[in-house]
Amino acid sequence: MTRRRKIVIGSIIFVVGLVAVSSAVGGGRDKAVAVRVGSVERRDLVASVTASGQVSPKRSVDISSDITGRIIAISVEEGDEVVGGQLLLTIDPAQYIAAVNRSEAALASARASELQARANRDQALRASDRSRRLRETDSILISAEQLEIAETNYQVAEAVLEAQRHQVTQAQAALEQAMDERSKTVITAPMAGKITRLAVEVGEVALASTFSRETGLLMTISDLSVMQVDVQVDETDVVRLEFGDSAEVTIDAFPDTTFIGVITKIAQSARIAAASAGADQAVDYNVEITLTNPPEQILPDLSATAKIITDVRSQVLSIPIIALTVREHTPISTEVSPQDTTTVDTEGVFLIQDGTAQFRPVEIGIAGEEHFEVLSGLADGDSIVAGPFQTIRELGDSSQIRPMNDENQTPSS
Repeated sequence: MTRRRKIVIGSIIFVVGLVAVSSAVGGGRDKAVAVRVGSVERRDLVASVTASGQVSPKRSVDISSDITGRIIAISVEEGDEVVGGQLLLTIDPAQYIAAVNRSEAALASARASELQARANRDQALRASDRSRRLRETDSILISAEQLEIAETNYQVAEAVLEAQRHQVTQAQAALEQAMDERSKTVITAPMAGKITRLAVEVGEVALASTFSRETGLLMTISDLSVMQVDVQVDETDVVRLEFGDSAEVTIDAFPDTTFIGVITKIAQSARIAAASAGADQAVDYNVEITLTNPPEQILPDLSATAKIITDVRSQVLSIPIIALTVREHTPISTEVSPQDTTTVDTEGVFLIQDGTAQFRPVEIGIAGEEHFEVLSGLADGDSIVAGPFQTIRELGDSSQIRPMNDENQTPSS
């Protein structure tokens, strides 16, 4: 074999070797799963509950009528400021004035009847006394039967007088009721505030509030100096709330401003919303957040969203929320027994070690907006698989991995 042929064959063998090595390396890379690499770091975390609702005054009064009658005058307009005792509206008093006059006449008649009954009683008493004295002087002057009749007449007269006294009391009560109803034809403000709703016009008939709250509503007075946001909090979150928790409130009408408030009331019973067929009922609890600096232009019923701060952690170990997953895992207590292969669903992350993803159980604390607090299972600076979501969901323990940034990709979660 010539020297030249040996050199050619050697070159071919070298090239084939390089191709084989490259194929082997490339094949290994093809098997590795591209992942986003993250790290366990210390961060400040804020746990919160977000809920939506409406703005309402801390104190408001729905004005309604205790009597039925036609409205003849309204002294205020919607948006007016009023003070306690100020005249609001007047109901036609004609029938109630007539009722007072009838009651006064009935009372006068009852009192006259009482006087007559008293006079009859006094006369019967005198007759009974005379009959008794005569009987005591001489039994022949008056019989026992006549004495008994005189005493009976006195007792009857006394009973009639007592009945007339009750008639006077009844007539007096009827007069007081009639006068009370007449006074209710004039409705005044029970407190200072603003007229936030005027539901009637002059000429309409005011109905007694016993019929229906909505039907009987005349107007609403609200004290806008103290405002609150009523939000509905899901049953899974309300147990994390406490009185005095602070909240950041955004009102749709003031998009560029964030207001501060505190929880002042947590409902002790739930509001259960009607669910569609086949769906679970939504169970929410009403939570009142009192605003500390409401704007002057604020109005009731404005839509608002509250971010309630439930917990704060300073410089704690944390991981991205997306990194946490669930896998079947054998608890440590059972790993000592080779025969026991019991597995349970365990929360954890994939720790990156020597180019592989190793599932590591972790204990989680509070949840911030983007990160979980780590209570145990990881150390500061550990490298973990932090995405994409679908990759973490399908990733197996001890899988070969490679950083996504090697391919200059921007993974989506």
